[in-house]
Parts: sequence; structure tokens; C-alpha cells
Amino acid sequence: MDLQLKGARAVVTGGSRGLGLAIARGLLAEGARVALVARDAQRLGAAADGLRSGAAGAEVLAVPADTTDDSSVQAMAEQVVTAWDGVDVLVNAAAQPSFASAPPPLADLSDGEVLTDFDTKVLGYLRCARALAPHMARQGWGRIVNISGLNARRTGSVSGTIRNVAVAALTANLADELGPHGVGVTVVHPGLVETERTPRLVADRAAAGGLTEEQVRAQLAATTSLRRLVTAEEVADVVVFLCSPRAAAVTGDAVSVAGGNRGAVHY
Repeated sequence: MDLQLKGARAVVTGGSRGLGLAIARGLLAEGARVALVARDAQRLGAAADGLRSGAAGAEVLAVPADTTDDSSVQAMAEQVVTAWDGVDVLVNAAAQPSFASAPPPLADLSDGEVLTDFDTKVLGYLRCARALAPHMARQGWGRIVNISGLNARRTGSVSGTIRNVAVAALTANLADELGPHGVGVTVVHPGLVETERTPRLVADRAAAGGLTEEQVRAQLAATTSLRRLVTAEEVADVVVFLCSPRAAAVTGDAVSVAGGNRGAVHY
């Protein structure tokens, strides 16, 4: 299927590693131009160089920015729009990593931890949408995909659930406002995804629970219908489709890309 993304101008936040980097790679494979955004300029530059070397003719713009700082976000948006005379796609993927072993109990959960989570993921996504959506609306077309997570549908992490439910609520509100201007907005809920962070997470949980790493992996796999973790590339495939004009009829809603959420029915 031709996703009609050749030449599209895409911004991917949290793009220096993990899901963001996999999504950027998927967009480039469809012929899109990608502005890679992250806070760490050195890591961002290395990621951009890797993308350019991995795909001949790939057009990658590395833009260091901190999504918790509105002035930094505005400067990022101005740089992208100036370079490419507009923007078509925004993928919000910049977020604090989840707790490595287990979330803290209520007595140990600080205001600061929740506020940092919320500021980075929810307000960060809002800032980027606020800076870039007007350019999409003026041209009458655009796509925004917000990366959230299955904690929106699970208990166990107060901060994780709050931030992910809030991203879904933000998505629905943006979809209603921007839809008449041709801009679709969706939220994607990955589960635990196999990325470069996974080995450390597995090791931490094994140490905390007195288990082997193989036992921890088996426990994690057992929570999915596929009985395995999905890969970053598998999530990216779905996100890239949602970024495309082919997904025009999908907006305001959530798409789970987690290999199945066993024991739950969502309708």
C-alpha cells in the first residue's frame, strides 16, 4: 500500500532512541522527511547520522529541544517550518521512562515525580501540538500521533496511569478541534516494547524479585495475547500508517499496539 507520505514533513519528538527512533526510521522508509527532536544534542546528532547512513538520500533534520520548555518548543517549530516551509506530521514520543522495577507505593510517591511525568508527557505533547498544529490547519491537512501506553488501561502505577489517561483525553479534545481543518489526531498505547532499554529493565526486575532474567521475560510475555513482547519496529509500522493520509478516518481514538492486553475487554 502506498501510504502517500513521500515528501511529507514530519517531526518526531523523543527521536534519539527507542520508539521515537524506530518511528523516524519507518517514516523515512516511506519517503518522508524527518525532523528528529530530543534534549541530548550529542545523542540526537548520532541518531540522525545513523538514519542518514541507513537510508540513501534520507532527509533528516536534527533539532535539539526540551519539550518541558515552551520557548524551546517554539524555537524548534520555527526551525522546522522555516527549513521546510511547513509541517505535515507530528509524532509526540518524548516522555520519562517508566519505573525500572516497580512503581513506588503511595506513601513514597512524591508530588515532584507525578508533576515531572505530567509536565514531560502531557504538557510536552500539548506544547508541541500548540506550536505545530496551526501550520497543519492552515494548509488543510495534517496528522498528530501521541504515544501513550497501556498504563492508561491498567492500575499499578499512579503516575503512569494519570499521564497516559491524560494523553488520551488531550488527543480526543485536539481531534474535535482540529478535525474540521483536516487534521487527524490519534493516541497509540504500546505495552512494554523491546528496545535498548529492555535488558536493563529485565535485569532490575530480576534483582528486585529474586528471579532469573528468563523468568522475568516469561512473566512479561505472559501478559500479552501473543505471549511475547512486541518490537519497536512493529509499533512503528502502526504509527507510520496512522501518520498517513490513508488513516484519515481514524481520529480522536486510541489504538493499542501491545501484542494484546490479556484479560481485558475494551469497546
